[in-house]
Amino acid sequence: MKNINELSDAAIVKLLGERIQKERLNQNMTQKELAERTGINRIVLTRLEGGRGCTLGSFIRILRSLDKLEHLDLFLPEPGISPIQLAKLGGHERREASGKRGRPRRGA
Repeated sequence: MKNINELSDAAIVKLLGERIQKERLNQNMTQKELAERTGINRIVLTRLEGGRGCTLGSFIRILRSLDKLEHLDLFLPEPGISPIQLAKLGGHERREASGKRGRPRRGA
């Protein structure tokens, strides 16, 4: 497999759809069964598996129905706060970003 950073957004969506389809088949479920279990329309699942994506809410429901929701933690783990930032902020968490300095802001 290629490095995921080298893939286009469309290629990543297609890859996710393929992985959902493989997991569904590994669990010996039809699209209809998974859609009913998930509470979504079968066409949503067909579109996802075909590489055309779905809403984030539908994706989460599909992962939950496949008992794979915990994999989101691997996908996007809790970032925490760096010790340097914590020291700069006097032990408090950041609430806002200051933005990049020296570069013009978009739309400005």
